[in-house]
Amino acid sequence: MKTALAPARLGADDVLRVGLGGLRARPARVVLSALGIAIGIATMVAVIGISSSSKEDLLRRLDRLGTNLLTAKPGDTLFGDKAELPESAPGMVGRIGPVTAVGATGSVTATVRRTDRIPDEVTQGIAVQAATPDLLGTLGVGTASGSRLNAGTGRYPGVVLGSEAARRLGLDRAGGQVWIGGRWFVVVGVLRPAGLAPEIDRSALVGWDAARRYLGFDGHPTTIYERSTDASVGDVRDVLARTVSPEHPEEVEVSRPSDALEAKAAAAGAFTGLLLGLGAVALLVGGVGVANTMVVSVLERRREIGLRRSLGATRGQVRVQFLAESLLLSAFGGAAGVVLGAAVTTGFALWKDWPPVVPVWALGGALAATLAIGTAAGLYPAMRAARLPPTAALAAP
Repeated sequence: MKTALAPARLGADDVLRVGLGGLRARPARVVLSALGIAIGIATMVAVIGISSSSKEDLLRRLDRLGTNLLTAKPGDTLFGDKAELPESAPGMVGRIGPVTAVGATGSVTATVRRTDRIPDEVTQGIAVQAATPDLLGTLGVGTASGSRLNAGTGRYPGVVLGSEAARRLGLDRAGGQVWIGGRWFVVVGVLRPAGLAPEIDRSALVGWDAARRYLGFDGHPTTIYERSTDASVGDVRDVLARTVSPEHPEEVEVSRPSDALEAKAAAAGAFTGLLLGLGAVALLVGGVGVANTMVVSVLERRREIGLRRSLGATRGQVRVQFLAESLLLSAFGGAAGVVLGAAVTTGFALWKDWPPVVPVWALGGALAATLAIGTAAGLYPAMRAARLPPTAALAAP
């Protein structure tokens, strides 16, 4: 009784060894093909990593600055004129139960200049504003030099400069003088950047009483800042307009500065999606390069395929061999791309002073995409190699 001969099975180590042998025979072509995959994967990992690092930095900033800051500003009247907040508004806001701190600024019709020799029209974009003593404490803004305005210095011609205002005026520390409204004011402090109130960075802050006495300030606030407990921000927001202007609450605009940072993050997320699309295109191009390499490899190795078939290799084993080569080629490119993308993310994040973050899911997704590309790119060449008749393959030049 005759027994059919069963073809030898290729183990996992055999498949790996055969696949690596095929790649080692053409190192230059393998490197160029893997480079396309590496660029696509590196782009995707770097885009996700940089976006995640930026988001983590934003979340840390929000945790540090707080999301419980609300502002109230005058809107427009029924007739389209600019509304005016009552002088008593800051005090009224301070009486809201959950409110923990209140500060206010008021616009002053004066300019600030480094010396009295500079023309009045040269303002350098710096606004002069009256400020209540609790303003900087409410905003959580520290001083880079000198001190904040207080009940004492707020009655005399002293000024605190925002970080950008000080830079534009060429002052980096307290103790100098600037020309405001036709008289000299002593710089008592220079502030650090105000994360949730960038308008403060471009302002010269004068005490509330000093602004009335020396600069003709009318006492009406133009922006009120308040902080409340985190749990009550929504409730305070609902009553803030009516508290600021009981007679005309519709003329008060209430906003949450942290919303602007979150909107900025959302816009960055949309831009990240675009860059991910570009990375996917690069990955697709790399996959086409792998497929092209494998097709050419099949054509060049027809005699090898015919010899293997003549010695007993099955069509399935030939398919597995070429599919393994395609997967290994893509895996090498994907691994290089993951390392390169992580390195780019780390370098860029450290340069921007962000916490480097590369999500694990991004690394896993990149490797999964690599294997998917390798399978798709190698499937057709592998099937083509398996379909070659042994005699025709051996007769190939």
